[in-house]
Amino acid sequence: MSIFVDETTKVVYQGLTGGQGSFYGKLNRDYGTQVVAGTSPKKAGTDVDGIPVFANVSDAVAATGANASCIFIPAPGVRDAVIEAAEAGIEFVVCITEGVPAHDEAWFCNRLRRDFPNTRLLGPNCPGIISPGKCNIGITAGHIAKAGGPVGIVSRSGTLTYQALYELQQKGIGVTTCVGIGGDPVPGTSFIDCLRAFEADPETKAVMMIGEIGGSAEEEAADFINSSMSKPVSSYIAGVTAPAGKKMGHAGAIVSGGKGTAKAKMEALEAAGVKVGNNPTEAGELMVEIVKDL
Repeated sequence: MSIFVDETTKVVYQGLTGGQGSFYGKLNRDYGTQVVAGTSPKKAGTDVDGIPVFANVSDAVAATGANASCIFIPAPGVRDAVIEAAEAGIEFVVCITEGVPAHDEAWFCNRLRRDFPNTRLLGPNCPGIISPGKCNIGITAGHIAKAGGPVGIVSRSGTLTYQALYELQQKGIGVTTCVGIGGDPVPGTSFIDCLRAFEADPETKAVMMIGEIGGSAEEEAADFINSSMSKPVSSYIAGVTAPAGKKMGHAGAIVSGGKGTAKAKMEALEAAGVKVGNNPTEAGELMVEIVKDL
């Protein structure tokens, strides 16, 4: 199985007619994803390489039965785009856009939890999600992902999401689903959300978790692993040499007041029984050992 998306998922691309939306929408469609529609208020009635364009998400859902969306809209429009998808009944929203204001993220994440509990948001500022051989929503290169399980991947870092997939592919290990949750301060989907889903998925036998400096998400994940997970986990935490107090990459990757350091996160995970690598390759090698014992 896979988590959140599979071969039955029907995706509408919000912003399909833009350069990035068009490129990745067609790429995901060619991978095998059911990209059934796009939206653009000024280009309704046209199409992008055969993918029909509608004025809004509600029209797209009514015409195609779409149950997921992918947002390729500039940051100022993301707040409205997320709510538009939720109001249309979309169950899974993937927001690729980076640079979304933190107060917008806080607003729409809380609005979803309060008014649209059946809509899950992934992102913003994330690479998306791929269930190899079934569905690819976002910007992950499909050719680096090996299908067939038994490992699930969840990562805060976009680039390291790709490396985790590649490390396992090179070692002949398949993946059930790889989820890039993004590194912004207010993510729609957390490590714990993904860990809980992987724990419940019968085909996922082990999990690879990629974290980074900043915040407390990895420590919270360690507590969850310790109390609620039966499946083995390997991990890598980026940012061991990052200086305290300096922003590294994006707003979520900042160490302040001695909190959020890579060392503290690694120690918390190790205390929870996680096998922690000193680099992504070592984390992959640790997963090889785990898979051998399954």
